[in-house]
Parts: sequence; C-alpha cells; structure tokens
Amino acid sequence: MHKKPLLPLLVLLSCATAQAQQAYPATLVGHAALPAQTFVAAPKDAPASLQTSGKYTTADGRREDRLGAIAGSSYLSAKDAPKPTGISLPFKGQPVQGFSGIKTMKDGSYWVLTDNGFGSKANSADAMLMFHHVKPDWKSGSVQRLQTVFLHDPDQKVPFLIVNEGTKQRYLTGADFDIESMQFIGEHVWFGDELGPYLIKTDRKGKVLAVFDTKIDGKTVRSPDHFSVTTPAVAGVFSTPVRRSRGYEGMAASKDGQYLYPLLEGPLWNEAEKKWETQDGREYLRILEFSVAKGEWTGRSWKYALELNGNNIGDFNMIDADTGLIIERDNGEGLESTACNGPARPDCQNVPAKFKRVYKVSLKDADANGFVRKIGYIDLLDIQDPKGVAKVGGQNGKFTFPFVTIEDVDVVDAEHIIVANDNNLPYSSGRQLGKNDDNEFILLHVPELLSAR
Repeated sequence: MHKKPLLPLLVLLSCATAQAQQAYPATLVGHAALPAQTFVAAPKDAPASLQTSGKYTTADGRREDRLGAIAGSSYLSAKDAPKPTGISLPFKGQPVQGFSGIKTMKDGSYWVLTDNGFGSKANSADAMLMFHHVKPDWKSGSVQRLQTVFLHDPDQKVPFLIVNEGTKQRYLTGADFDIESMQFIGEHVWFGDELGPYLIKTDRKGKVLAVFDTKIDGKTVRSPDHFSVTTPAVAGVFSTPVRRSRGYEGMAASKDGQYLYPLLEGPLWNEAEKKWETQDGREYLRILEFSVAKGEWTGRSWKYALELNGNNIGDFNMIDADTGLIIERDNGEGLESTACNGPARPDCQNVPAKFKRVYKVSLKDADANGFVRKIGYIDLLDIQDPKGVAKVGGQNGKFTFPFVTIEDVDVVDAEHIIVANDNNLPYSSGRQLGKNDDNEFILLHVPELLSAR
C-alpha cells in the first residue's frame, strides 16, 4: 500500500526541489544539422516491403503504396487546424531521421539511434531499426553519416512473432520494438525499448543476442504492447503497470560497464490507489539497475521526481560513477512568440515549448526514499550565443532549442556536452512553421554544470 510521506521526506523533497532550481549557463560553441529528408536504402537482402517506408501511416491504418500520397503535419496540431510540415510519405528508402540516443566517441564522432519509425507500433511495420555513426562538422554545420547498422535476428532470439518472421536475416522494425536508448559495452550494444519494455543485447553488427523482460521488485512488469499481454474477451477494467509508449526512453551505463540504468519515461500504475505513482503529489519515474555480466536485474532502483506532472524525460547518460545528465521536457514545440494566443491555426504554434532542460543528478546522494538529488540544470530555451555560432535559431546573442522531443544528451569532455533532437519526421515543426525540423546537433560549453556538486 502506498503510504503518505513522512515529514522528513517532505523536507528532503523540498530541499531537492530548491536545489533543482539552480540554473547554470550554457554557451553554444557548435551547431550542425542533418537535413530532415536524409534517407538510406534498405539492405539488398531485406524484403521488398522495406525498400519504401511509411505505407501504414494513413489516418485509418489502411496501406498506401503511392509515394508522397500522405501529407505530414505536426502531431501537436489541433484536429481542425493541422500544421503542415512540408513533407509527405510514404518514402523511397528508410529515413535516417529522429535520433533518440547518442554516444560520444573519442575522435569527435558519435553513434546515434534512429527512433522506431512513425510514432507507434501500429504504423511502423516498414520502418527499420538502425543506428548510425555520424560526425558533425562544427565549422560548416554539416553532418556526415559514416555508417549505418540495421538490427536483425537471424538466430531467433526474439521470443515473439516479428514482422519479417519468415525471412533469412529477420530485419527488425518499429512494429517489433521501439528502441529509444543505446549503450556500447565491450563488443556489445544494448538498447532500451518502450514497447515491452525490454532490454535488447546485440553485437556491433546489430545481430540480436538476447532479449530481457523488465523486473521490478522481483516481478515482471509489462506494457499493453508486451507480447504476452492480451485484451480481455469481455469489456472491463484493463491495466498494465507500464503505460503504452512509456517504457525505456533513457538508459545510462556505469562508467566501468558493469551496470545499465534504464529509466522509464512515465510513472508506473499504482493498482491499489488506481493512479500513476506520485510522492507528495509529484509524479516520479523509476531508474532500474541491470547487471551486464549476470544478465539480470539487481533489484536496486532509484526514483526521479518530475518538476511538472506530465513532463517526460528524453535521455540519460552518466558523467562519472555517481552523477548523470537527464533531459526533462514538456510536450510543446516552437517559441511562445509564435503561439496562437487564441484558436488553433495552421500558421501558429498551438502548444509552444516552455520547459526544456538538462538536469544533473546524483544517484549517490539519493534520499532515504530513493529519490535522486537534482543538482542543477541548463535551460535549452535560453542558451548564450555571443559569437553568433547558430546556423539558425539565434537572435541577439541568444539561441533556443524549441523542439518537442529532445532525446539526446551526452558528455563530450570536462566542459562540454552534446544535445540533439528527435525530429519525428514528418510530424514536427518546432524550428520553423511549415517546415519539418532537421536533425540538429548542438555543442554546449557548460563547465559550471559539469563541476557542480
């Protein structure tokens, strides 16, 4: 049974909240972008159905094979006032688009993870799961794609029916998994998934080696999209602990590679109280611990308190053994200066961005109830740009990153971090009305944040 918080916890939460309001400056020192319409061909041995993508994105789910027949619009549009993004689907090839995980390499390059497809399990059966090696050129503002790796399951390690079940390579799609986070440990790559939620282990070539269910307090927890969950035959109450599309959005790894720290995007369902988990009225998310060597959950966990109920996290990576970076953001896009300020229209932002932050947190300093300490944050809507580094989005020495889904953050060195967006092709237009967002990368100078204790 969920108990009412004791006074000491209220004091701790109050202190944590006060500390969380410590804002640190961020200065833009690099800005680069991969154009929204960047595509890669499916492998030659992939099924013909994967040579095009986006065929199942019609409003009623009916298949549409004609390229460019379905107009894209921001998913934050009002139903009676769709905001066009200027891009239509289906596409020829696979969109590189929408990055939802990033890892820093020592040579100035990065590995990035493409989001699962077109927003849901139902419409992403022709969207291939893949990750890419890229290198931004901060001087020119361009991004070079060096390599693409496709996830596949030839050894049938996935324990359920997949879209490409009867093929040799069994390439995975967004109807199989929604991979949102990624870690490289030794010769293996680990992915956090939202649908199960699952952990997926592959080799460096993307071949699946194992799939792990999620366990909390010794019990397997599932979302409505877990392969073993079926809807009841008769009408009635139906719930799972994990909400749909609120599985693992971020997943950090310990610096020694011994543990993974998957972070759920949404609070768990409290069946006893018939509500999502809260503490003193604030929603919180679970950070779990997984032993890489043992291939099992340790049973240890932490809690991350959201600053505003309804916020989401975008990514999670460790700075050192004890502290990490977490993106916390609202579900708005675009600047308030472009808000509709009245009825929704196609030429204004119906839900402008107001809360886009990168928090530094301490797992070591978690309180007695498991809440990590928020040390401070930077505001991605208030970035300094005194030298005019921004290629777009800068004005009067300021730069903003007003995207709805900012899902990539990692440490570059002792003074810099990198941040990137998921551009939701073709469903986001936070930078410029009427134009789908590009895949932007920003290099930020944040020494005060990284050194804060």
